[in-house]
This record gives sequence, C-alpha cells and structure tokens, in this order.
Amino acid sequence: MKKQFNRMRQLANQTVAYFYLFNDFCPTSFSISSLVSHSTHKKLTACLQGQQGVDVDKKSKKLPLTTLAQCMVEGSAVLGDDSLLGKMLKLCGDTQDKLAQELITFELTIERDVVEPLYDLAEVEIPNIQKQRKHLAKLVLDMDSDQLSADMYSFVAKEIDYASYFQTLIEAQAEYHRKSLEQLQSVLPQIKAQQEAWVEKPCYGKPLEEHLALSGRDIAFPIEACVTMLLECGMQEEGLFRVAPSASKLKKLKASLDCGVLDVQEYSADPHAIAGALKSYLRELPEPLMTFDLYNDWIQASNIQDQDKRLQALLGACEKLPAANANNFKYLIKFLSKLTEYQDVNKMTPGNIAIVLGPNLLWTHNEGNITEMMTTVSLQIVGIIEPVIQHADWFFPGEIEFNVTGNYGSPVHTNHNANYSLMPSPDMDQIERKQNDQCRRPLSVATDNMMLEFYKKDG
Repeated sequence: MKKQFNRMRQLANQTVAYFYLFNDFCPTSFSISSLVSHSTHKKLTACLQGQQGVDVDKKSKKLPLTTLAQCMVEGSAVLGDDSLLGKMLKLCGDTQDKLAQELITFELTIERDVVEPLYDLAEVEIPNIQKQRKHLAKLVLDMDSDQLSADMYSFVAKEIDYASYFQTLIEAQAEYHRKSLEQLQSVLPQIKAQQEAWVEKPCYGKPLEEHLALSGRDIAFPIEACVTMLLECGMQEEGLFRVAPSASKLKKLKASLDCGVLDVQEYSADPHAIAGALKSYLRELPEPLMTFDLYNDWIQASNIQDQDKRLQALLGACEKLPAANANNFKYLIKFLSKLTEYQDVNKMTPGNIAIVLGPNLLWTHNEGNITEMMTTVSLQIVGIIEPVIQHADWFFPGEIEFNVTGNYGSPVHTNHNANYSLMPSPDMDQIERKQNDQCRRPLSVATDNMMLEFYKKDG
C-alpha cells in the first residue's frame, strides 16, 4: 500500500508540475526564442567582414580595408615623397591599415561575446529544453520531471544574461567607432598640413592674395610668366590681346600655368596664346584686380570731365588698392605702357588695349546683360584704363623689373632687356623704323621662331 500511495503521489505531483510548466511557459515561446536567436545570429554573422573562426592574420588578409591600405601604400611608393599625391596616399594607407586592425579587434570581440553565445542559445540550450518537453508525457520518475523543470526555470532566470549579449554588441560597436574616429582625427591635421604646405596649387580661379601667400610671390605667376614672354616675342605682334588664339593652345597653356610647369620655348611662336592666357587669368579671378570695393570710386572718377581732376581721382583710387592688387596692377600697367610704345607696329593704342582688357580688370558684383556690359559700363571702364596706361609713369613713377624671378627668358635671350636692341625704338623716324623692321622681323611669327632657333644653335 505504501508503495502504491507513493506512486499515486508521484503521479499527482507530475500532473501539477505539468500543468504549471505549460501554463507559465508556453511551448510556442521556446520556438519563437529559438527562431529569433537563430535569425539574429545568421544576420550578425553576415555583417562581419572577416572570415569567421580563423586566426588574426588570415582574417586581416581578407578584409577590404587591408587590401585598400596595401594598394594606397604601394601607390605612394611608386609616386614618391616628392609628389603631394604620394604623401596623401601614404598617410591614408597607414590610416586605413589602422582602421583595419580596429575592425579585426571589434569583430573578434563580437564573435566571442555575442555570436558564439547566440549560437549556443539557438542551437543548444533551447533545443535541449524542447527535446525534454516532448518526452514529458513518458517521464515517470521524479528525477526526470525535476530536471525538465530546472532547465525551464533556469532558461527564464538567464533571460537577463541573454539580453546582455545585445548590450555587449552595442558597446563593442561604440568602442570600435570611437577608436576609429580617434585614428581619423589624428591623421586629418597631418593631411591638411601637407596640403597647406604644398606650393604647387592651381592659380586660375583662385583669390589673388591666396595664390601670392601660397607661392611666396609679389606678382602672380601667370601675370609674370605671360608678361615676360610677351616682352620677348609679342611686342610687335599686330592685334595682341585682340586676336583670338587657338582654343587648344590656350587651354594647354592655361593648364601648364595652373600646374606651374611652363615650356617658354614652346609658346614663343604664339604670342596670341600667351596674351589669351593672361586675359583669362584676370577674368577668372574671383574678384577683379581693381576690386569690387573700389568699383564706385573708379566709375565716379571716370565721370569727371576735367582731365586733371579725373587723373587725381584715379590716382586716389589706385592708392586705395590693397597691397597685393596694387603691386600686380602697377606691374601690368607698366607692361601695357611699354606695349603702346610699339603701337605703330602692333596697332594696340592705349584705347584699343583698354577696350580689350578693361572688362577683365574691373566688373561689378551684379553684371547686367551683355548689351549693357558692351555699352555703358564698358565705355566707363575704357575711360578708366586708357588714361592710366597713357600716364603710367605719372601713376607709377620709376622703372620696373618685369622678370622678377628670372625664370622666363626667351629661348635665345636670358635677359629680356637685351631683346630690345633688336626692336625698333619708339624714337626712330618712320624710315629708320621700317628699315629696322625689315632687318629684324621676318615674314611671319613662325619663321621668326625658326630664326631664333637658328641663332640659338649658332651661338
């Protein structure tokens, strides 16, 4: 009897346990938990860039960041430290390599603390509980029933531990991004410093003061280069600044000036391209050489009827120019004044020069339509530039050295002043000028360049 009684009590206890277990822990909840854990593990594993379950070296080789870093470092080695691009590639390559190491550390942490525990939860712990539940109806011993109960209660008790996996994921991501940000912030000042210290920057379309500060010059590189070359080969060229150059030649010359590499000999036969490059530089300045701020001063001065008062007003506007603009304006006006000394040959009078160059030296913030620009405003600008060129020595007393850096002499003459001995003096009479011109100037610029080459070889 005692044995039967104990048996009945055991069955009663099993019935109560069965009832409470399956009311408190619905079998569906285990299936859902298993499905969610399995899906999260699968998607999280797919997010990892490195191969899972391999050592650090193999994982590193498979990372796209490592491949990118290696490519950049190899490219920098080919270009060398003399190239700005080479320096940038070296800095960026080292940074990408450091980011790759941070990524490896991050992924190893995720694998150890999140991916593997989720796998155990989805593939081991929950399936074991579900397996025991299926056999619950067959269980007849207290030990078996208690084991299932313990496993199920343990699963619920550990829910906070399972939830902590996702907290670990976010913390690891935050640490990875924090360290990656530190790497990027540490290299950015170096990259900016390299770029700011690099002198060879484009000059077309850049502010004048910025270009002068970066290059350490007083006269803008395109202005000095073009003026010095024109002094050598273009002073007698008819229609200089008026005749349009070849578009391809002009584009090539502007590009060579932009990168600071100029073959003087190549363009000595095409002064119109040189003049076009100079006009383009002046026009593409963000602010005109004569400045926006002084626009009204220039216009008001040009409207003065009395010549002496007009010149005084123009001089006053000149004196208000910023130092950088004043130096380059003086340099350019002295050259244009020199150009007009040969106006009988080149047909470029102060008025003609003012017409073709004036709109490139001064314009308004809000330009009107083309018709307006070609009439009222353009005529006013011509009235400003023409008298300044005519009275260049009064506005800017003293001589000026055009070849400031000494780098732009002609293929034959190292000093541009020596070339003037071959040019007709403005003091010659018409007969002497014609004789000199016939002796010195061949039939075309092309043959003139051939003669220069001949003299060079002969010398």
